[in-house]
Amino acid sequence: MKRILIAEDSSVIQNLTKKILQFQNFEVFSAKNGQEVLTNLESDNYDAILMDINMPVMDGMECTRKIRALANEKAKIPVIAITGNARNYTDEEFKEAGIDAFLQKPLNFDLLVETVKKYTS
Repeated sequence: MKRILIAEDSSVIQNLTKKILQFQNFEVFSAKNGQEVLTNLESDNYDAILMDINMPVMDGMECTRKIRALANEKAKIPVIAITGNARNYTDEEFKEAGIDAFLQKPLNFDLLVETVKKYTS
């Protein structure tokens, strides 16, 4: 079973996303900010990370850069950004941070499932 980490500070979005992915037979874990993501990565392995860009403590861009800087296999984990204001960033900035794909809020859940499956297959 593929393991997905959702980094999202909105519990509503987190719970909805979790239910949809569990329904698709993914094992889903969650974090409220980028710092929690890095802490979880120290002890666990994931097949992909859904990363909200705007989170407290450490945002998704900074967290993704730190993941890409890891000195192990975890640096290659697919990161799918979720953002309500993608227009604040260019595709170039997402690429530079190491983000593999991004989804616009409000989430299109068919596209979410399709994207997660693409990066975990």
